[in-house]
Amino acid sequence: MVALHAAAALLPTGWASDVAIELDGARIVSVTPGAVPDPSAEHHAVIIPAACNLHSHAFQRAMSGLAEQRGPTDDSFWSWRAVMYKFALSMTPEHVAAVAAQAFVEMLESGFARVGEFHYLHHDRDGVPYGNIAEMAERIAAASVETGIGLTLLPVLYTHGGFGPLSPSEGQRRFINNVDRYATLVAACESLIGGVAGGKLGIAPHSLRAATLDEIRTVLPLAKGGPVHIHIAEQVLEVEDCLKAHNARPVQLLLDNLPVDRRWCLIHATHLTPAEVSGIAGSGAVVGLCPITEANLGDGIFPGASYFAQGGRFGVGSDSNVLISLTSELRQYEYSQRLGQRARNVIAAPGASTGQTLLELAITGGAQALGSKTGIAADRPADLVSLDVSEVPYLPQAAQLDAWIFGADVRVGDVWALGRKRVVGGRHVERETIRRRFERTMKQLLDA
Repeated sequence: MVALHAAAALLPTGWASDVAIELDGARIVSVTPGAVPDPSAEHHAVIIPAACNLHSHAFQRAMSGLAEQRGPTDDSFWSWRAVMYKFALSMTPEHVAAVAAQAFVEMLESGFARVGEFHYLHHDRDGVPYGNIAEMAERIAAASVETGIGLTLLPVLYTHGGFGPLSPSEGQRRFINNVDRYATLVAACESLIGGVAGGKLGIAPHSLRAATLDEIRTVLPLAKGGPVHIHIAEQVLEVEDCLKAHNARPVQLLLDNLPVDRRWCLIHATHLTPAEVSGIAGSGAVVGLCPITEANLGDGIFPGASYFAQGGRFGVGSDSNVLISLTSELRQYEYSQRLGQRARNVIAAPGASTGQTLLELAITGGAQALGSKTGIAADRPADLVSLDVSEVPYLPQAAQLDAWIFGADVRVGDVWALGRKRVVGGRHVERETIRRRFERTMKQLLDA
């Protein structure tokens, strides 16, 4: 048993004072507000639930800082994708494991305790499947075990190069599986994830341009009730190509033809009509937003105000991992809404804290998207974050969360993932070892 005491804790019912929290293994066993401080307990000023990072391509952490040089003409998502493909083709399983571990350390240090790994780098560098079809997935799982982050593994179905369907390009050769081989991959991942503490499995048709509606229908039973994630409507060209191929926009095509419900997570969903906004909100699905990546790639701005007004659910992910920061994702999202609407405090209800609103929505939606639970309550996962508020003793409690998300004076202190303290004083307990291996890996990749 681990006993914690928080001067303030964010519970499902709101803020509470003098909260005693008991952990037993990976679970919270009791939460008692108004408790007399126990001298033997571990004391913290503020404890909040950890968040779920609902969308990551861990291997892309190796590209951070390497795709910011402008090309000879206008750059776009599609020119960035060409750079990413070239980089992806060079990585070995050992490289992927080292890079993923570094990414997962940074996620934990920022306040994420679970990651949804949208995993599509499947095969050897020549495109031939490894003898173990789940070779790369095993490296992702090993990195999650080493770092202690909870893992929802989302093996990706990628069969085509575009609407039509088009044949895959040479740069996509490491991603491609037909439906039968994908079923074999999912079965191997199911066996793998069974040996990972707290591990969960879902499926991820990459997108409507990379998998047909019939192929997605065929693989849906493989999810066995677990999460279903898909990229959708990220780019204007994607919408235009879908209209040409199907005489329908991507989100409407998806909603009209597949059983989209609470299990689904629609990644990006940037370019929507009002009817599509209402359709997603009504389905119960989660929109997976990756505001830093979406800004970095010039994707566009998600129509948040109207979506939330209709009860829409969302969570955040680090996607390309160009910068891994929970607070930066939330802040970038709110600021995009402010810039688009030329207004302030767009997402919060009148009189409510914007930081608390963003965090609670992202925590709830992220957990739903990754097939997990959340919240500081009995029988919930022991995924917690303590905040260091020592530099803002003058701020009222309600403002400290806003200062964490929108300012610079509040920082992550400790992080527990599945009941184990993985971050102490803002630094992962294995940071130095993992960082040294990551730096060696980067030198190998850049010298190749």
